[in-house]
Amino acid sequence: MKLFGYWRSSAAYRVRIALALKGIAYQAVPVSLPAHEQASPGYTALNPQALVPLLIDDAGNRISQSLAIIEYLDETHPAVSLLPADPAGRARVRAFALAIACDTHPLNNLRVLEYLQGPLAVGDEARLAWIRHWLAQGLSALEATLAGMPQPQAFAFGATPSLAECCLIPQLYNARRFGADLAPYPRLRAIEEAALALPAFDAARPERQTDAPPDVRTTP
Repeated sequence: MKLFGYWRSSAAYRVRIALALKGIAYQAVPVSLPAHEQASPGYTALNPQALVPLLIDDAGNRISQSLAIIEYLDETHPAVSLLPADPAGRARVRAFALAIACDTHPLNNLRVLEYLQGPLAVGDEARLAWIRHWLAQGLSALEATLAGMPQPQAFAFGATPSLAECCLIPQLYNARRFGADLAPYPRLRAIEEAALALPAFDAARPERQTDAPPDVRTTP
């Protein structure tokens, strides 16, 4: 199994967490986003969207989009489930994950930021204000969602990590990269602390990846 990704891509980070939680061995294939390797003919032949991550399993199936990959892994490797058993529970977890993957993350994605800086000529200060504005909107909604739930457990929707944490932890990593204020989100931060204490989440950290720059790369 191969996972094409980039060390700091939060979408690839989601999939690394899922693979680690499930104990699935894979070969990491780095694709440098700043160097625009995702737009190379060789890569777009595999993934016409020119995005990471891309999973190619042992049967040769090519699957793009991080949430589709994670749900595929959940169906093909069900021993460690990342979704609740009941339909309502699955819907709640999916809604939380989609709020990150569809509504929050795309607005601070590299290609969006490059378009702001390039064709739209948005300056650095305005670009940072854009990022922090949309992060605050997204994270505030997630915090409010969890505040309305019964007695908090270790993770967003129970005693074990789910698809929700696969999306949340990378998004909080991104928020810190851009200097967002995380003080208003105590529940999200508590979940993050619980998750990062687990070996699977620790192994999936961006700075643990082989393509991370030497000055930020660390080993477990």
